[in-house]
Amino acid sequence: MANSYVAVVGRPNVGKSTLFNKIVGGRPAIVEDTPGVTRDRLYRDTEWGGVPFTLIDTGGIEPHTDDVILSQMRTQALIAIETADVVILVTDITTGVTAADSEVADMLLKAKKEVVLCVNKVDRPGTPPPELYEFYNLGLGDPFPVSAVHGLGTGDLLDDVVSRLKDRPAETRDENSTYVAVIGKPNVGKSSFVNRVFGSERTIVSDIPGTTRDAVDAEVENEFGKFVFIDTAGLRKKSKVDDEIEKYSVLRSYMAVDRADVVLIMIDANDGVTEQDTKIAGIAHEKGKASVVVVNKWDSVEKDDKTMDKLKKQIAEDLKFMSYAPIVFISAKTGFRVENVFKMITFVKEQHCRRITTGVLNDVLVEATTKVQPPTDKGKRLKLLYMTQVAIKPPTFVIFVNDPELFHFSYQRYIENQLRETFGLTGTPVNIIVREKTREKK
Repeated sequence: MANSYVAVVGRPNVGKSTLFNKIVGGRPAIVEDTPGVTRDRLYRDTEWGGVPFTLIDTGGIEPHTDDVILSQMRTQALIAIETADVVILVTDITTGVTAADSEVADMLLKAKKEVVLCVNKVDRPGTPPPELYEFYNLGLGDPFPVSAVHGLGTGDLLDDVVSRLKDRPAETRDENSTYVAVIGKPNVGKSSFVNRVFGSERTIVSDIPGTTRDAVDAEVENEFGKFVFIDTAGLRKKSKVDDEIEKYSVLRSYMAVDRADVVLIMIDANDGVTEQDTKIAGIAHEKGKASVVVVNKWDSVEKDDKTMDKLKKQIAEDLKFMSYAPIVFISAKTGFRVENVFKMITFVKEQHCRRITTGVLNDVLVEATTKVQPPTDKGKRLKLLYMTQVAIKPPTFVIFVNDPELFHFSYQRYIENQLRETFGLTGTPVNIIVREKTREKK
C-alpha cells in the first residue's frame, strides 16, 4: 500500500521546522542517509500510534515576488494541496490570526483538504490562553494548542492527524500488473519514453486538482506483461506549483517511487550522471526498490566501440551506492532498444521478489567464511552462526552472530557480494540484519 503524506505549512517563524523535528526526531522509522543524497530533505518517514506516514516540511521556499510572506504561503499551500492527504497548518498564538493565515485557510478549505489547525508557542501547560479562541475564525475546526519546542500538545495533534489518515480509502492495485515509476531530472526524455511506449502523444494527468492519487496512471499490455506507469513530475502538465523549486520536483519523484514495483532512473547520455540524478536515484535506493538505470538519447551521442563501456564505468562510479542496478541504453526518440527496458523490468521485479531456502543460504555462508575468515578484534573472532531470509521486496536476510560489533561493514559487504555472486539478485537492494545469538541458560 502507498504511504500517506502529511504536510506542515505556515508562514515564516511560526515554528514549522521545530514541529517537524519534534515529530520525526529520534524515531527509528527515519530513513538513513545514503551517499549522494542531500541531507537537506523536506520529507521523513515516521509513524504515530502504529500508523506510518511521510511528513513533509514546507519550510525554506524562496519566493519570487516582493510580497514575501503571502507568496511563500501560497506556494506552500499549493504544494500541500497537490501532495498531502492531511495538512497541518501551523499558526502562532503570540501574533494571533494574520492575513496570510486566513488566505491559506481559505485555499485549503476550497480544495476540501483535511486540515489540522496547530496553534504553536502555547508554552505553558494547563488551561489554554483566551487568545486561542480567535483561531476558530479560520473555519478549520478546533485549534490544537501546541508547544513545538517542549512537545506539549503534540500527542493530541498527531492523534487527530492519524485518525484522518485511517479514514482514507485504501489504494486499489491490479496484482497482475507491474507498477513502474519513471524518474529523473527535467528534460531527460521521461515523457518521450512514455509516449514511445504507448505509441502516441497522450495526456497522462487529469485536470482534477489534488494529490498524486488523483492523477491518471497509464496502463499498457504487451508481450512482456501488463504494466502501469505511475504519474510522475515528468509526466505532469505544468503544475501550478513553481517548477523551479527543485526540492519539490524531487518530492514528487519520491511519491511515485513509493507506489512503484520497479523504478526506471532515466539519465541523459549527453550529460552523464549529475548531482540531481544522484539525489533522485538515492530515493529509489532508500526505498529498497527494484531499479534500472535507463540511459536515454543514445542516438545523439558520438560513439565508437568503447563509448558504451566508458559510460557504464562512469555511471557505476557515480552511482556506486546502487551498483546492483543494471544499465540499459535506449533512444526514446527512435525507439532503439526500448523493448529491452520491458525485459529488464520483468527480470528485476522477479529478483526483487526472490526467496532462497535457509539450507541453501547456510551452504553459501559456510563457503564464504571458509574462503575469507571473519575478522577478529582484540583476540575475539566473529562467528557467523546462521542465516535465513525474512522478507522480500527487497530480499532481507538475518544473520545470527556471536558479537554484532565484530561484524564490520566491509565483511557485511563481502557476504552481500557472495549472495549476489551465487543468486544474482540483479536490480534489487539487499538488506542484511545482524543479530546476536545468545545461549539460553538452564
